[in-house]
Amino acid sequence: MRERFASGFDPFVIPFLVGIVFVLGYCLVAMVRVIFQLPKADRKRFLLSLITPKTIWMNIRDIFLNCLIHVKLWKRNKVLGYMHSSIAFGWFMLIVLGHLEVMLFVPERIHLFYYPIFFNYFVAETEQTLRGALLMFLMDFFLLMILSGIVLAIIKRFASRIVGMRRTTRLSLLDQIGLYSLWAIFPLRLLAESFTAHISGGSFLTIPANWVFRQFLGNDLNALPTWWAYSIALCVFMCVLPFTRYMHIPAEMLLIPMRNAGIRIRHPRKGFAQLEVYSCPSCGVCIDACPMSVRKANCKDATVYLNRMLRRGNERRIAEISDKCLLCGKCSAVCQVGVQGPELRVAQRERRKFALSPTYSGIDVRPMAEAVAGSGGVLYFAGCMTQLTPSIRRATTSLLDKAGVSWKMMDPDGGLCCGRPLMMAGRSEQARELIAKNLEIIRASGCETLLLSCPICYKVFKEEYALEGVRVVHHSVFFQELIAAGRLQVRRDDALKLVWHDPCELGRGCGVYEQPRQALAAAGSLVEAGKHHAESICCGGSLGSLSLSFEQRQPMTRNALDNLTVADPDQIVTGCPLCLATFVRAADRPVRDLAEVLDEHC
Repeated sequence: MRERFASGFDPFVIPFLVGIVFVLGYCLVAMVRVIFQLPKADRKRFLLSLITPKTIWMNIRDIFLNCLIHVKLWKRNKVLGYMHSSIAFGWFMLIVLGHLEVMLFVPERIHLFYYPIFFNYFVAETEQTLRGALLMFLMDFFLLMILSGIVLAIIKRFASRIVGMRRTTRLSLLDQIGLYSLWAIFPLRLLAESFTAHISGGSFLTIPANWVFRQFLGNDLNALPTWWAYSIALCVFMCVLPFTRYMHIPAEMLLIPMRNAGIRIRHPRKGFAQLEVYSCPSCGVCIDACPMSVRKANCKDATVYLNRMLRRGNERRIAEISDKCLLCGKCSAVCQVGVQGPELRVAQRERRKFALSPTYSGIDVRPMAEAVAGSGGVLYFAGCMTQLTPSIRRATTSLLDKAGVSWKMMDPDGGLCCGRPLMMAGRSEQARELIAKNLEIIRASGCETLLLSCPICYKVFKEEYALEGVRVVHHSVFFQELIAAGRLQVRRDDALKLVWHDPCELGRGCGVYEQPRQALAAAGSLVEAGKHHAESICCGGSLGSLSLSFEQRQPMTRNALDNLTVADPDQIVTGCPLCLATFVRAADRPVRDLAEVLDEHC
């Protein structure tokens, strides 16, 4: 029997060989196709990043932490984090240890790439050496880890609330085949290695199982059907992988280096966008996170379903899902892969050239530019929503005067727009025209600082405008700096309980979390919402949605307010005029802008 095991080949490895050749060939072709679909400048940037030491290190670190350990998911849900990392990292370690066994014991067989996978069948080793005992212990340990992860995966699929998920995605037929074949691989491996543990060696898991099996099945030939089943399960999984949710495994390993190289979505269906779609693991975490899912009817409008429709080419559903989204960015914040759901939706809108308003090319900006020319200091841009909420504008300008700041208004008559509505509708060309005209005004002003009281405007000016030499700052950050410098004296009321609402664009969009809280804490006692920072809940009033009605938004607004009032604050404070206008209509307590609170206490 030992001689047969040591022969180096058995027909049962053929299914595995078929599967591995197919999946590697498919992924190689897909990778080359994605790379060549990139614009020439992006392709050059990506290829250069692969030989740059800094990005090489970043790629290795991020692939290890995100693809194998799933650190992002650990932070959000430890049970789901363990489930994913136990399977991914455990499988990775079995492959590494298998190759190490071959290099140590039969280095002449290292060229047989199937050999490490079926090492325990082909090699008759014992536990007589320390290195053998250690390796066998580690193999059993990681196999047990994977099996525990599969148990959690089964629980998640059939009783998701136990692992902290209200909903999971519905699987297609191929997804089900991939899922069940994956679940079968490691129990079959345990059986196969246990059947041969008395010959090839084993440890705390496989040796006791071998003793039990041999009490009932004494013939060594009973091992062969199990090794066949193990090889077939591997083959099935690898053959369906490119057409299922599990394509995210190889896709993410290319997505991370491209993202680290600074590649962005340039085409709605090709290159980097396609890679993002296939990197989606269809885990369903974005369903619970989406503010629209407070209404059950909207659960199938989450990013996971957009990606599925993009794979299938279902244009009607792609348009429906893309138009409905609030573009709040929470799906991206909680996604373990970081799939850019809002950007994908905007790209789909742009592809359809969504009909909105005429081009802005007819606007004459010369009178506006002359009005602010040579002002220097701070140029304050209120923006559309702040102009519609004059109390914010009054409080902001009052605070600037109290702090002795030299400032001038960029849009005193409210005739300017930052361009975000056009971008969200997919009208990128018109948005660029508007940006160019706004740039004329800003440059003519000679300002050193561009101050915004709207997070939407702040993000757009910060990311889409070429404002070298001009500091772009949100008023929450600016006023916190003035307080810290002693230029604003704020009277604190310890009895006043204030809760800060993180606006989507300010928090998730720009990473501004602490400065507003520091400024607000100068005026009263700060309490936190149930979900805050990156997991803050959208107010529901976002202009990002092109199809949600007022009635459909109301449950989302109430859900956000319920989250904000868990600590029973006296006032709800935000830094977004749109959130303020949305909350005011439904709140049972005062809702105010940060500037209003500070101005009242100065």
